[in-house]
Amino acid sequence: MIRRALLLLLAALLPLAGAGQAHAAGYRYWSFWERDGDRWAYATQGPSTARPSDGDVQGFRFAVSEDSADATRPRGAARFDTICARTPAEEGTKRIALVLDFGTAADAPDGERPPPARTACARVSPDATTAEALAAVAGPLRYSSDALLCAIAGYPQKGCGEQVAQRPDPSAHGKGSKEDGTEGDTSGGGPSLGLAAGIAVVVILGGAAVWQVRRRG
Repeated sequence: MIRRALLLLLAALLPLAGAGQAHAAGYRYWSFWERDGDRWAYATQGPSTARPSDGDVQGFRFAVSEDSADATRPRGAARFDTICARTPAEEGTKRIALVLDFGTAADAPDGERPPPARTACARVSPDATTAEALAAVAGPLRYSSDALLCAIAGYPQKGCGEQVAQRPDPSAHGKGSKEDGTEGDTSGGGPSLGLAAGIAVVVILGGAAVWQVRRRG
């Protein structure tokens, strides 16, 4: 009876052993962000319709993401006073600080290498959109037929929002994005909690089985 219970328990725990290796589909694209105080917020509209105000900070990050909730924030300093320090204000214009994060080699399309992240201060007309500010300092830009932003400063050279068949699931590995945009792994590299708990239960039940046999003897 105990042996049968052990086999059933092992069968139930096998999926948990591989839970830490879960994969999810993702898309390789440029995400668009707005600076809200000291934090990045995912933009609620596209760069071709957004019309930032003088002094705003906006960011772009190229990465593989499952959706907006999973998207990785831009890295690096994001202070308007720092980015636009050498671009004096002029009457009849506005200044927009842009943070351009071209991502990591792991997220780059095959055969391409991401340029270093950089910032730029765009001085544009008062009614200019983010896309116009971006074009002024980070061309050439490339768009899809659906007006999806595909490339900034010519990167990447090809592709646009293509689906990546499988990608590591950050939540399964304890991976997250810090506020400065760097990635950290808090998993410690050890076995998953489900696997460890399963092993402990099996050991306990195994001891109970041995005790039962000795008792019958």
